[in-house]
Formats: sequence, structure tokens, C-alpha cells
Amino acid sequence: MHRFNQLLLLCLAFSTFAADRRPIAETDIYSFQWIANPRISPDGSRIVYTHVTVNQKHEGYETALWIIPSSGGPARQLTAGPHDSSPQWSPDGRLLAFVRASEKDGKPQPGQIFLLAMDGGEARPLTDLPKGAGGPVWSPDGHSLAFLSSNIPKDFDKKKDGKDEEKSDVRVITRAVYRMNGPGYLEPDRPGHIWTVEVPKTPGEPQKAKQVTDGEFSENDIVWSRDGSQIYFTSRRVREQYYESPHTDLYVVKATGGDFTRVTGLEGNIGSMVLSPDGSRMAFAGAIATSKDGTQRSYSQPDLFITSLQPGSTPKNLTANYDYDIAGGIGGDQAPPRGNGPSTPFWSKDGRFIFVTAGEEGRSNLNRIDAETGEVKPLTRGDHDVFAYSATPDGSKAAILISSPTLVGDLFSLDVASVDVRRLTHINEELFSKINLTEPVAIWYKSFDGKRIEAFVQRPPDFQEGKKYPMIINIHGGPHSAYGYTFDHEIQWMAAKGYVVLYPNPRGSTTYGQDFGNIIQFAYPGDDFKDLMAGVDDLIARGWVDRDHLGVTGGSGGGLLTNWVIGHTQRFKAAVSQRDIADWRDFWYTADFTLFTPTWFRGAPWEQEADFKARSPITYIRDINTPLMLIEGEADYRTPPGSGGEQMFRALKYKKIPTVMVRFPGESHELSRSGMPKHRVERLQHIVSWFDIYLQGKEIHTYDVQ
Repeated sequence: MHRFNQLLLLCLAFSTFAADRRPIAETDIYSFQWIANPRISPDGSRIVYTHVTVNQKHEGYETALWIIPSSGGPARQLTAGPHDSSPQWSPDGRLLAFVRASEKDGKPQPGQIFLLAMDGGEARPLTDLPKGAGGPVWSPDGHSLAFLSSNIPKDFDKKKDGKDEEKSDVRVITRAVYRMNGPGYLEPDRPGHIWTVEVPKTPGEPQKAKQVTDGEFSENDIVWSRDGSQIYFTSRRVREQYYESPHTDLYVVKATGGDFTRVTGLEGNIGSMVLSPDGSRMAFAGAIATSKDGTQRSYSQPDLFITSLQPGSTPKNLTANYDYDIAGGIGGDQAPPRGNGPSTPFWSKDGRFIFVTAGEEGRSNLNRIDAETGEVKPLTRGDHDVFAYSATPDGSKAAILISSPTLVGDLFSLDVASVDVRRLTHINEELFSKINLTEPVAIWYKSFDGKRIEAFVQRPPDFQEGKKYPMIINIHGGPHSAYGYTFDHEIQWMAAKGYVVLYPNPRGSTTYGQDFGNIIQFAYPGDDFKDLMAGVDDLIARGWVDRDHLGVTGGSGGGLLTNWVIGHTQRFKAAVSQRDIADWRDFWYTADFTLFTPTWFRGAPWEQEADFKARSPITYIRDINTPLMLIEGEADYRTPPGSGGEQMFRALKYKKIPTVMVRFPGESHELSRSGMPKHRVERLQHIVSWFDIYLQGKEIHTYDVQ
């Protein structure tokens, strides 16, 4: 354990020798490189990963597969890209399946499964389906692959009566959830089903795929039985799920197709399934949606469950007494913007232990969990975020990705028995060796009611004790999310521009226990605002910040809270509200997901008029006098601009308060994390420019009324 800590500290030590380095720039994101979805080979000797870069025009991202020895050594490129992802080793390690997305006439085409022989040769297509194929999973004998696809019979009938069939562009919408942030408008007549395809002895032409499941509902989380005769999967077989609390079932079907059998279920979510070595049990991450009194919770802490595979089995919660987030992570803006894949728990060879990550007070590490008693012991330790991993079939070796406040995300190999960790990549070292990056200071403080709150403080690289700096409090979204020990370009850059940045985890944040996360249910925003202000007071008392030069920003739930803050205090000289909510009533009607069940509110807007009004920032617009910038994605269906920034903008313009709205065409709610690179850069420039005007007195005329 100690060796792991020492190794990581040595890996990050270069960030402390920074006398001749420059501050980080907003445009450095163009040079960032990311590693995604590491897959260790069955024998543990090699690791394939998805390498992600920004394209030359700074308008998108390119992905290719790379390979590296797990014992150390140079990495080499396996595929040309530019859109290759989802690598999966065959059981014997001789073939690699992956998904390749191409373009035709300048338009993106659905991804198809390709095969690459590891002893040499070109990648060859395995599928050629009209709507593509994704999530390939090898059968135990390596003779076939299962995957998910949304093809329906008419996709294979290109013509009708010898003529091209004319397709209407009119949408007939019958479901309350009809569009989703990112994917856009949904097609309920295209459920995702399980298909299989035979693997030829020599990769060549595409093979004919066979549909295994059908019907109106989608399937997820493909897991083969040990003998390859059956496939396990999860599904929610309810037509309009938003009328009831979440419920997920685990099913099994013959690999050849036919009727399927329900094995078990959970009143909540099931994901990240993994079969035990003897094939008799399934472990999975799950979150029970309701409390003991039957109330559906706003925040449901994920746990590790285990179940036998006999029909009618009841899952056992192994981590009921472990009050942290199984499979939980830390929020930041530098997770790989493309190429991510699932990280599933893994078993020890003898079936005694299950290994899985957990989020704990702003950190994420791998833990070892006893499959009988549920005893949790840390496998890795450190102030960092283990955000992706895979293991060999016997659970003896693993590939892990680690991010920290000064590390975007590098690849490490892990020997599970000895906890021997070896760093394999230094993917951004050439760039970071020129940049002065510093670690944040973690602080704990007491809020108004004595509750302890953790926060992180990023200070300017040249910070001097005794000098007071302008401060920006940066509020995370969710609201059920958490800041922590992971890389955040936005926060590093704000500090580099001369600001002390406070980024707290107020009540409602994850990684601090079920009660802490759910305490804001039916009271958001509210006491979390008081937690934020207590954090500001703490920094003022430390003498680090100038109380007369305070700014506030946040995105999504943090945008809502930014609007709330400036409606309840005049202490901030400027604010930037990003992807925000102004009126809960309008949000209830227009968001991409519903609030039909009593999670955030106890009823609909006309049933809870007073509550919706009292908790909407727009209600307090008469009290807002703070100069406000609003950041909006024009394709944001999660927090539609009409329910947030557009309202704030029009109201404050009426009041003649300095206000500007910055709109990003084509961008969804993911603008700051995976949006177009040049838009991400412009977003940062606008945010800091606004604070520079009002907190540092800089003369910038970009926002003058034209």
C-alpha cells in the first residue's frame, strides 16, 4: 500500500519544480491527450487502450487504438482511426474486436465491429448492419461475439415496389420523454436488442448477424454464461417508466434466441455486472431507489450486490454497511471526451473477493470486498481518481487509469496480490513539463448547523501568504456529484489567471454517505447555499481572499445555485451562470427527463405551486443586482435555455443590470466536458474575462452594448 502512495507521489513530483514554467493556458486543451477504456490482455502481458486527441481544426476529437506492454516500454499505434474505440480481446488473445465509425459523403455512419489479428494484418469488418453495432462481448470459446444494435426489419428493405421509400420528417410524439441531451430525439420504435455474429477463422468479409432478442423493450449489460450457451442481460420492461420509481430486472436467454427468463430484480438501477469464476453468481453495482419507508430518494447511493442465478433469487447487498459510493467517481472536466467504455468489477480466481472502485470523500480507489461478509478493504490508496480499469480473467492483474489535480489521466499496471503499481504512460508529460501546475489545498469547515463540509482550494501558482486575492467560488452540478482529486482545467486556469478558486462539496454531494447526499431532497436549493457561504467565510478568515472582490460561477445544478446565490446576497461583484435553471416550473415541463415521481418535488407544479415558486431563482429577480453572464448550449435538452438563462437575461436587462448571454451553437449540456474543443476554449475565455472586468478592474469591451 505504501509503495503505491510513494510511486504516485514520485510520478507527480515534477509539478512542484516549477520556477521556469509558464501558467496553464485555456488553449492548452488543444494539446491535451487522453487515454480511455484500457483493456488488459487475457495473459496480462499487454494493454490496449483508446487514444484520444483534438483534431487539427479544433472542431472535434479523433480516436485510435494503441497497445503497450504491461511490464513497461513504449506504446505503439494499432489502428489508424480516426474513430476507433471499444477494444475487446478474444479469450485466447489472438484477435481484437473493436468498433469503427466511418464517414460517407461527409456524414458520420453507424459504427461497425471490426476484427484485428494481433499477429499482423489489417483490421477487417465483421458486421455491416444499417444501424451499426456496439458494445461487443466475446463468447467464452471465442467463436462469436454478442453486441447491441437497434436495427429493425424495415432497415433491410431499402426499396419498396422498386422505388426509394419516401421518409417523412414529421415526428409523432406520444411519450413524455422524447428527446435526450446529446443523442437528440429518441426513436422508441427502435429498441436496442442483443445480436450475435460468428467469428470466421480468418478475418475477411462481414458476416451475417443473428438477432437474439426482440420486442418493444431494450436490453443492456451483456454477460455470457461460462459455457457460452446463455446470455444474461438487464432490462426495464415498462413502456412509460417515468410514472413509477426505477426497477431493473436481470434476465437470461439462450444464445440461440427464444424466450428469456427473469432471474432477479432490484427496486432501482443495476449495472456493471460480472459473473463469478464458477458461473453460479453475479455481482453488480446497484442503487436502491427508495428509502426504508418507501419514499423514492433524490440520491441513491450505489452499493455492490451479489445474487445467485436461480430464477427468483434475491440480491444481497454486500456493502450495506459501507457508507460510500460503489463504482462512484469524481467530477471534473477532463475525463476522456470520447472513447469511454464500461469498467466492471472483477473477481479473484477463487471467487472469495470482488474488486471495484468506490468514491470516498473526493477520492476514488479500488477496493477489495469479501464476497461472503461484505468486508471492505482498500486495494489502492491515494489522493486521486481511479476512473477506469479492467482485469485479467483470473483477477491477478489489472490496468487502471488514474487522474489527479495535476494529472489528466495516465495508465498504470497493477499486480493485485502484491499491490505493485507500475506507471506505463506519461501521455501529457511533454506539455505539462512546461506548465506550472499546483495541487489544491483540501480544507474542512463547519457550516451554520455544525455539519462538516469539505472543500478544495486552488491558489495561484505564485500564491503568497499575507496577500489577499480575488476569489471565485465554483459550484458543481448534479446536485449529486462531487469535486475532488482529479484534473480540472477550468479551475487550474482560473487560478493561473490570479484567482483563488474555492470548489466545495456542500450537502447533497456524493462520496460522503447516503444521508449527506440525500439531505437536500425537497429542499434544494436551501441549506446547501449556506454551506457555500460558510466556505467563503472560511477563506476570508484565513486571510487568503479579498472580501470585496468575490465572484461566483457554476454549471447545471451549479448554475441554478449561482442564480440562487445572487438572489440571496449582494456580496459577489460578478457571477457567471452556466447551463442553468431559473424557473423550476418551466424546467419541469421542458427538461429531457421527467420529475413525475416525488424525488425533487412532491408533485407537479400546479400541485405544489408554493414550493416550485419558493425554490425558483427567478422568484428573487427583484433582489438581483450582480452583473451576470449566462453560458448556454443551444442544443442543451437537460437544462433548456428557455427555462434558465433566457429568463435571467431578459429580466436583468429590464432592470438595466449588466448582463450578457453567450450562446454556443450545436452544444449540448456536455459543453464543458466534451463539447467542440474551440467552444470549450471560448467558454473559458468568456468566463474569466467577465470576472476580470468586475474583480480585477480590467478594461474589456467585448460585452459593451452594440
